[in-house]
Amino acid sequence: MAAAMAQQPAMEEEYAEEEVQGGPTLIQALEAAGISASDVKKLADAGLHTVEAVAYVPIKKITEIKGISEQKAAKIVAEASKMVNMGFTTATEFHQRRADIIQLSTGSSELDRLLQGGIETGSITEIFGEFRTGKSQLCHTLAVTCQLPIDQGGGEGKCLYIDTESTFRPERLLAIAERYNLSGPDVLDNIAYARAYNSDHQMSLLTQASAMMAESRYALLIVDSATALYRTDYQGRGELSARQMSLAQFMRTLLRIADEFGVAVVITNQVVATVDGTAMFGPTTKPIGGNIIAHASTTRLSMRKGRGETRICKIFDSPCLPEAEATFAINQDGIGDAKD
Repeated sequence: MAAAMAQQPAMEEEYAEEEVQGGPTLIQALEAAGISASDVKKLADAGLHTVEAVAYVPIKKITEIKGISEQKAAKIVAEASKMVNMGFTTATEFHQRRADIIQLSTGSSELDRLLQGGIETGSITEIFGEFRTGKSQLCHTLAVTCQLPIDQGGGEGKCLYIDTESTFRPERLLAIAERYNLSGPDVLDNIAYARAYNSDHQMSLLTQASAMMAESRYALLIVDSATALYRTDYQGRGELSARQMSLAQFMRTLLRIADEFGVAVVITNQVVATVDGTAMFGPTTKPIGGNIIAHASTTRLSMRKGRGETRICKIFDSPCLPEAEATFAINQDGIGDAKD
């Protein structure tokens, strides 16, 4: 296992070859299509580090970049669109691509079975629940398992961890690394950590994340939690619309990163008590963020407390997973199976 981590430099050297085979194409490729080096630099400075990023954003976003006119923006988007397949494809081809999607182990075989393999790459997985339900513990475990070889439930890549509630603990990562016979220092070196202090800072960190992913291989992006700062930065009904618009932009950027780099995006979410009449017949809590979070997240997992150290995870919403539950445990060495 230590040998797998020792191969990290070689893994990064092969990253450029993987880009040609299906990974993101660096923004510098536009220079060969007639886009000037100065314009390419302006795109990179604006957070667009790959050709896919340029092709995915609306043209008005490019015209907002200082020094790029509408005519120039139209040419840039046209050239980028030629390099990225954005048209129709057959369901057969899409099914074949889906079969190649990597899934990251959660550390619990029961939880992996519930998710039919683990956390899916290339999409957003939302984990919500009350405090002490295992949300951050699952994030810590995933930050280590994503570095494992693919045949062992990993993604052979690094992890980006955005912390908004000061719950990140490297000592937990060392204990989890020991469980998988990985080198502790190497595991920590492969996790890029940032503390977000407000919602604007949280958004700007995604720009830095895109730049880092364009330079090295990452398998996972964690935001713990995605909504905490929005709850405090925007208060009252008067700012609700502005909060939801800002949150929608953040979620759209996360989705673009998942599409662009093929990484797994895991966000945690807080819950709020249900105070209307529906609480008598349904759950007493609901995830915050409303439809903005609900529509942007591909898979939504609901966590609740069980007996002792056990926790229960339920598929709350998914396009392909059936509604079911799994019991897991929070151990000293991360998420694991509950003991009978």
